[in-house]
Amino acid sequence: MAAKKYTYVWVSFVVLIFGILVIPSIVDRFTSGAVVTSERLSIANNSGDLAYITLNGDKRKVPPFSFYNQDSILVSDIDYKNKVFVVEFFFASCPTICPIMNKNLIYVQDQLLDRENFGIASFSIDPFNDTPSVLKKYAERYGVVNMDWHLMSGPLEEVYDLANEGFNIFAQQMPNAPGGFEHAGMFALVDKNGFIRSRVDEFGNPIIYYRGAIDHEIGVNDHGETDQIEALITDIKKLLEK
Repeated sequence: MAAKKYTYVWVSFVVLIFGILVIPSIVDRFTSGAVVTSERLSIANNSGDLAYITLNGDKRKVPPFSFYNQDSILVSDIDYKNKVFVVEFFFASCPTICPIMNKNLIYVQDQLLDRENFGIASFSIDPFNDTPSVLKKYAERYGVVNMDWHLMSGPLEEVYDLANEGFNIFAQQMPNAPGGFEHAGMFALVDKNGFIRSRVDEFGNPIIYYRGAIDHEIGVNDHGETDQIEALITDIKKLLEK
């Protein structure tokens, strides 16, 4: 019995020492950002070339598209030639992530107002309701001033093919979802030649898309995912300088 009691005392002593010496170090690593299990961006990746996104060994390029924008002007992929641009899929009546995404894009726009050859392509996944006049009011409400920021709407099948097949950014009609649609809150970054680009994580893998549905003013969501909007701005500048 005494030996068993001695064992309990010894184990308690080891646990106490571990708590004093090791746990503060782990906490420091988490709070300093050295360890964030769900974060795929590395500070070291602020330098160097951005990765190309590939499929079956081929560099992924923006597929051809042609839709009417908020000014009832037909806009196509050709209009973005020789421009660096960000792509999003959204809808004007979205009650959840779209307001955050477009607030973030306004921030991106405002940080790059002095840069030529930068644009944004916003594709509505609700072509039934998002007419040019609706998109025009939406753009005015948010403060869209970049002449190369087009909010576009077109035939349902074409928009969904562009989202799900062209960019692999999920979008779907879902009657039970808030607003009737479900979609990923991601931003795609496209270079001047129409190729999808991104920085890489600490393991050298492309992050592919930037998380647009996390408010850059908050910076971190409930899952510990840190803000990628500043990273996106840095990478846009990098491509503009090439």
